[in-house]
Amino acid sequence: MLSCTSGVAIGSALTVCIPAGIHADRPKQMNIVYIMCDDHSFQTISAYQHPLSRLAPTPNIDRLARMGIRFDRAYVENSLSTPSRACLMTGLYSHQNGQTMLDNAIDTTITFIPELLQASGYQTAMIGKWHMRCEPRGFDDYRVLSNQGEYYNPRFKTPDTQGRYLRQKGYATELIADYAIDFMEKRDKNRPFLLYVHHKAPHRPWLPPMKYLDLYEDVDFPLPETFYDDYDSRGAAARDQRMRIDSDMSMIYDLKVYGYDSTLYDCDRFKNWKGSLSNFTQDERRAWIAAYDRKNEAFLRASESMTHDEFVRWKFQRYIKDYVRVIKSVDDSVGRLLDYLESNHLMDNTLIVYTSDQGFYMGEHGWFDKRFMYEESFRTPLIIYVPGGKGGLTSDALVQNLDFGPTFLDIAGVPQPENMYGRSILPVLRREGREPRRWRKTLYYHFYDHTPEHNVMRHDGIFDKRYKFIHFYDETGNKPSYEEFFDLQTDPNELKNLIDDPKYRRLTDKFRKALDATRKDIGVTEF
Repeated sequence: MLSCTSGVAIGSALTVCIPAGIHADRPKQMNIVYIMCDDHSFQTISAYQHPLSRLAPTPNIDRLARMGIRFDRAYVENSLSTPSRACLMTGLYSHQNGQTMLDNAIDTTITFIPELLQASGYQTAMIGKWHMRCEPRGFDDYRVLSNQGEYYNPRFKTPDTQGRYLRQKGYATELIADYAIDFMEKRDKNRPFLLYVHHKAPHRPWLPPMKYLDLYEDVDFPLPETFYDDYDSRGAAARDQRMRIDSDMSMIYDLKVYGYDSTLYDCDRFKNWKGSLSNFTQDERRAWIAAYDRKNEAFLRASESMTHDEFVRWKFQRYIKDYVRVIKSVDDSVGRLLDYLESNHLMDNTLIVYTSDQGFYMGEHGWFDKRFMYEESFRTPLIIYVPGGKGGLTSDALVQNLDFGPTFLDIAGVPQPENMYGRSILPVLRREGREPRRWRKTLYYHFYDHTPEHNVMRHDGIFDKRYKFIHFYDETGNKPSYEEFFDLQTDPNELKNLIDDPKYRRLTDKFRKALDATRKDIGVTEF
């Protein structure tokens, strides 16, 4: 038996957990549809009732929430795309599966979750963004994007293309939905299936589909209350990061404004971005350029008299509008998948998960991007539909992306490997979102990818719903390590670091010891 972060034992084999409303004698194993976006913030899903999403609603994702459970305490173990995907595939922490950063590689001696389900008789498919430095494993079928993927006319690789990525005509989000439905159409109807639907969207640089180029143009999105954060009580990581909308969001690559200031964009990135437009037809290219030229001309005229604050606010509006335009297409695709499942009578035997590979900053603290253990990055949206269960529920249970794989194994009745630290969420689902008696009390987080581009220091930490203890360190030894401690009940925006407050000394000592114990429990050696 192994112990997880909370000290709750995880068995080496789990029996099938049947959610409320599901008959235990059902002869068929449940299908699984797992939908994951790249960088989708919970703030832009209207089921979460954030001010941004009220102005740019997501009716189809909300439809799923009305049928299932919305998780309000869902988090990632490492807020970065490829490490997050490695956690999904293995049920292991980053240091255990080898994928701690974007540019290192997962340990391919580890058995992947889909391999276990495939061996148990499931038909398995991976559609969309793979983004790991190994071939897709454990899949009967796959159609995966090249590296990060392209929004317009993207390239896909399949088992039949001999390792080549072939360009397809269309918009990535719509094509991924097409291919997911095609897999469900052609599958063996007498066997259960596991389908991963991984969208590129809404990853930077937020390129909308042609039909939504002008959507929300007249909407004025509200600034988050922490937009002008001065990082006064926090350490070097918050002050020295390179994720500011003000100074780090490029005018050309991110905001599609040409001729403003050539020092504000990366040439290689711009070439890649511009290259995706070269695959347009002449009419498509003309329409795309015309839409942005019209907006850019208005901005360039106005910019001559803008104050710096007005300029930064304009950048925020352009960023948010393109982001939620991309989300609109994601929501459309979720609607198409739900329609297919309903019309083919699959809803009564299919678990559906909607989530993201991590959270994302929508201007909070003045930032875009992710990486930090602060809430908007660490927390991810999660909605789960279980056949036969009540809908429109919410859950406050602490869950993490390590848990998806064990949940799928539990659904299929496949024993969980002894070395797997994630745990099945089915006990929470079975209790309609309420925590089981012996559920975990804390979560562990660790970020390793300290690169010059975003300049976020390495850090790890522990969280128990209310208190968050973070330890920042510099692997080069050039900066001293330091700690931060937040009480999210009194300070939900994490603006006041309490690490030196004598009133919290007993608590900070307790969390420091708990973090040390967690590191020892799961075998962390770098901190």
